[in-house]
Order: sequence, then C-alpha cells, then structure tokens
Amino acid sequence: MRNEYLLNDNWSFIKEGKEEKINLPHTWNSVDGQTGPEQYYRGICTYIKEFDRPLVESNQRCYIEFRGVNSSCKVYVNGQEVVSHDGGYSTFRADLTDYLANKNELKVYVSNEPNDKVYPQRADFTFYGGIYRDVYLVIVDESHFDLDYYGGNGLYITPVLKDGKAEVEFKAYVTGAGDKVVVSVDGVGEQELTITEEAGKRVAKGCITIENPHRWDGLRDPFLYKVVATLAVDGAEVDRIYDKFGVREFHVDPEKGFFLNGRSYPLHGVSRHQDRAGVGNALTKEMHAEDMDLILSMGANSIRLAHYQHDQYFYDLCDEKGIIAWAEIPYITVHMDTGRENTISQMKELITQNYNHASIICWALSNEITLQGVTEDLMENHRILNDLVHEMDPNRYSAMANLFLLETDSPLVTLPDIRGYNLYYGWYVGDVEDNDKWFDDFHRDHPEVAIGLTEYGADSVITLQSPKPEKGDYTESYQAIYHEHMLEMFSKRPYIWGTYLWNMFEFAAAGRDEAGDPGKNHKGVITFDRKQKKDAYYIYKAWWTDEPFVHLCGRRYHDRVEEETEIKVYSNQKTVTLFVDDVEIGTLTGEHVFKFNVKLTGVHRIKAVSGNQSDEMEIAKVSEPNPSYFASADEVRNWFDAPKDEFEAPEGYFSINNTMGEIGSNPAGKAILDKMMAAMASKTAGGMGDGVELSPSMQAMIARQPLKKILTQGGMDLNSDQVRGLNAALNQIKRY
Repeated sequence: MRNEYLLNDNWSFIKEGKEEKINLPHTWNSVDGQTGPEQYYRGICTYIKEFDRPLVESNQRCYIEFRGVNSSCKVYVNGQEVVSHDGGYSTFRADLTDYLANKNELKVYVSNEPNDKVYPQRADFTFYGGIYRDVYLVIVDESHFDLDYYGGNGLYITPVLKDGKAEVEFKAYVTGAGDKVVVSVDGVGEQELTITEEAGKRVAKGCITIENPHRWDGLRDPFLYKVVATLAVDGAEVDRIYDKFGVREFHVDPEKGFFLNGRSYPLHGVSRHQDRAGVGNALTKEMHAEDMDLILSMGANSIRLAHYQHDQYFYDLCDEKGIIAWAEIPYITVHMDTGRENTISQMKELITQNYNHASIICWALSNEITLQGVTEDLMENHRILNDLVHEMDPNRYSAMANLFLLETDSPLVTLPDIRGYNLYYGWYVGDVEDNDKWFDDFHRDHPEVAIGLTEYGADSVITLQSPKPEKGDYTESYQAIYHEHMLEMFSKRPYIWGTYLWNMFEFAAAGRDEAGDPGKNHKGVITFDRKQKKDAYYIYKAWWTDEPFVHLCGRRYHDRVEEETEIKVYSNQKTVTLFVDDVEIGTLTGEHVFKFNVKLTGVHRIKAVSGNQSDEMEIAKVSEPNPSYFASADEVRNWFDAPKDEFEAPEGYFSINNTMGEIGSNPAGKAILDKMMAAMASKTAGGMGDGVELSPSMQAMIARQPLKKILTQGGMDLNSDQVRGLNAALNQIKRY
C-alpha cells in the first residue's frame, strides 16, 4: 500500500558558492525580495539532500513529489537527471526507482532567472526563488493510481445535480495491472468502477447516485463528502487514495449576479498573495490557516487566488470553510510569443490538481495580459486556453481579469464565460466616482455580459495620516474613504457578479519604492506581517459581518493640528454613542459609518459605544504637524493653510493648471507631456508602466484632467524643482 514520507529536513543550500544548512520550505528572497527597488537575486541556486535508500520492495515504485519550486528546476539523483519542470506554483513528480542506490544524493538546480518562456516574467509582485513548499517521497505498488499526469492524484470526481439527486461520476486512472477499482463515499455507499482503455491509458469509470444530497452551501454549510478509492490486483488491495467533494450548483446571471444552489449569493471577495514579511512564499500550514481566519473575520465569502496556483492546503481550507474560489495561472501582464506551451502546461496542472475542489468555480486564463496591446498571437493563445478549460472541465467557467485600459469592445472581453475588470479609478487614474460610471456604462452597453470587479484598491502606509485625505497621499485615511465609496457602489449594482478587493494583505513587490516604505504593494487592508488591521478592514467588517462591533478610525492619527476634528466610527450596529473624556457628546443612528465633530483642547480619551460593544483611543491637540504622518519630511505642511496657487501663466501661455488635452493639442506642449508621461510610467509600480498602451477612452479621461492634478496623483511634490521647471517650460509656449 501507499506510503508518504516528508523530505523537508537537513538540506544543503548553495548560492553563489556559499553553502548553508536549511530545512524546507525555503526561499532565497525572503529578505532582498521585500526591501526595495534594487534588483533582488534572480539566478540559479542548488539544493542537495542526502538520504538512505527507502524501503522499496521489488514490486514497488518510489516517486519524489515537489509541491512547489519557483520557477524552473532540474532534478538529479546520483548524478542523473530525473525530471525538469517549468512553472513555480504547481506539484510535479518523478519516478526515482531505477536511479536509487544504498546511499543517495538528490540535487535540485532551481532558477528564478528572467527568460522568455516561463510565466510570470513581468508582474507587480516578487518572484521568490526556492523549494518553498513541501517535498515527499511516495512509495507505491507497481500497480497504482496514476502519478504521472500533470501532478494529479489520478481520481476525478464530478457531481451533477438533477431532479433533486446528485449523480456523482468517478474517473480513476490506473498505472500497471490493477484489475479492480472500488470507490466508497462515506455515509452513502460504494461502487466498483468499470476499467477500460482510453487513448492508451487504463481508466476506471462509474457513478454513484445520492438521494437528497447534502449540499456544499458556502459559508452557511460547507459540507463535504469523503471518498476512498481502492485499487486491487487479483483480489489483493495494492493502493488507496483519499479525497473529498462537494455537491453544489452555481451560475452567473448578467442582471442578478452570482447564484449558489439556486439562490442569490453576492460574492464579497478579496484577493490574496501567498507571501508575508520575513518569510516570503515559504509559508507554514499555520500561516495559511491564519490568513484564512483573517479573511473570514472580515466577512468575505470568496477569494481570488492570485496570480498563480496556490498551495493545496489553502484550496482545502477554501473547501472546508465554504469559500468560493477563483483559480488562475500566472499568464500575466505581458504576452510572450515563446511562452504558449508554458501557459498550456500550467493550465493543465492547475485543473488536474484542483479538479475535485468544491470551492472552485472558474479557471482564469490570464490577468492584465494586454498591458502592451492585443496581438493575434495573444488572441490565439487565449482561444487555445479557453477551449482547453472547457475540454478538461465543462462544468466550471472559464474566466479572465482584464486590465482597466482594455477597451470594452475588445474580442478578449467576451471570449471567456465570465470576466472581470481590474479598475483603479480613484487611485491610479480618475476619481473614485468614475467606477460607478464605468459599470453603469458597461452594463447599459453590454446587458448580456456577466461582469465582475476582479481588482480595485488604494495604497496606504499605516503610519501616514491626514484629516484632509487626498488621492495619491498613501494615507490610511484616504484608503478608508476610498473603500467606503466602493462598498456603497457595489450595494446599488446587483448585476456585478463578484468583487475582489486588491488586496487582503500587503505583499512584496520588489520594484516598488513608494511612500517611504519600499519593496511592497500597500493596498492590503492588513499589514504584510499580519499584525495590524487598517481602518479599511473595519468598513468591510461593518458591511459584511453580523457579529456586533464598533471601531474608532484614526487611532494612529494621534497628534492633531486642527481645532475641531472628525471622529469616525465603523460599525454593523444601527446606533453609536461617542464619549470624550467620559462625557457623552452625542448619539448617531445610521449604517456602517458614523461621524462626530469634536473640539480639541489637549489630550483626550475617545470612546465609542453601541450596546455591549465599545472601542477606545487617545488623541491630542498639537501646534505643529507630526512629520511621521507624511511620506517625506519635505512635504510636511499645515493642512489648514489655504494653498497658494503659484502656477498662474502669463496671458496666452500654458501652465500646469491647463488640462492635459489643452497642452497636448500644441506640438511643443505635447513633446513635454510625452517626455513627462514616459518618465512617470517607468516609475509606476516598479516599472509596470513601461510600454503601456492607453485605450482611447483612457486617453480621453486623462485629457480632461489638469496637469497639476495628474502630477499630484502621481506622487509629485508641487514644490519640487522638477515641477517648477516643468511649469516654467510650459510658460514659454503660446496657447494660440
């Protein structure tokens, strides 16, 4: 019978000639991949493990199983190559039996070097190198459930609901001479499957009917049936595997959104990257479980598992907790003509390894792949992937997350079954209200298309605070206001089938250098180390949860310059009472957000109360702004001084107060803008703006914006010599 042995301990790791002893999981970028714009190490490192010959009988085989090696590797046993693998997020195996000796050396060359064939190569997250998930030795009989097809376990379970019953189809692939396969469903019964041959492979098929099935019903009741599949040869059992499945049905309605088991089930989703501070992507099970608990605590019922295949343990958690999951491959940002085969192999691995997970509703083809435009090769790649998804799994959706720059009439928009856009109005471009208009216009023009919001968000560094939050200021305050608006917007548009906050947690983006905290994407509503919840976390909790709570916003904005300050409370209760220094100052009735005005005279104790729930904080009146609340000490200002406009132009000439369209209509002005935009694009998200193609609608939106607003939103200091020089150059250009 099958035996598995964890092979994580006592490895040697060699990087640039230096050797150290380590245990798995491990990444070599846990520090340099998180600290800033200097290029983190992307190269080849070596992992070596010595082990004695395992107990393998003459009628058995010994496999090695890697759960995740980023991103390409070659595996050698006793000097002989046994397998190579391209793709850093999936399981792969090799049969070691014929290479084993009494004493063995396992050597793995791992590379996260840039190349032109393995995805991802360009994206706004760190590509950690290493053997960062578990490694196992798997001992099986010569006859066993298949271990050689794209990392799967050989068993595929398809429950189909019809007339109140569940017809559960089983398909089990067999290697060797096994002549009997029996599947047993806990609490239901067992069935012997019929073994046939298909395309040169032996496959066992059969079906079990479940009367009045217990449905997997999301957070309310994530019930899973347990399955045991047993393989026998001449009456002797030789292999056994265990799995679970859920009986459920779902669909997306272009007008009414997502439905689970026949009832409306709006998807309140978050996106998740798998890394964390000081650890990189080499997470323990306890860390995965903590992530799930935090996501559930905010009230989310869906997770977009971005931008690659996640650990099997996390998919298991989604099943067990009742989370609806979006699964995708790392076909992202920029299409490579030489990368097609890798997209196909990664999609086959994703579906093969995750087919039985009840939580998964779709297989996503790509993310923001049109950054540099749409080519015929890109279109063909997507058509191939879309067909592959439907061939491998006709019971789930194909999906796609589109870049907000992509025109809504692009042929890519309607290629998959469902789709979402990644919209950042109110952060990178435009105003937060532009999200409302975009969805209203899209739904009006394409009422038959099921549309979701697969990314949206605003960055905030938790130390940065302001009583007058502005787009682009990276304050915790602005991020909270942004998400207040987005949640209101969702509530009025039931046709949006799902929304996915970007991101649940801060994550490493090595190319970023923003707001005085380099190496990170700060859109998370929880900090990178999982220790602090930002105010925005609590506005979601106010909308999405029922367990009573109150939360005082702005506790990190302790030192306040203003004479009268706003105290904001988030709660899922209907009334909130505020106390200042133990004196009640008022009670408000409302929904989600409660705002009080408080006069400041010194140090004050603030307490919010609703029923048995309360929250407290301290604030203080100060005479000068606290410089730690600003991304740069050079930008410290008194928010309450009326700004002086120093950029008025001489009569008939341009200044930064003119719109982008006005300036761009003049050849000399256009030349200045082109140079400026190229420089700003190269700095956007660690160079993610390089080579970007702006759609006509996006160009029109930008043209309506004053240049001064574009500069401010792009993080430019209007008092800098650079901006003053730009304004002076525009002052030399005649408008007429």
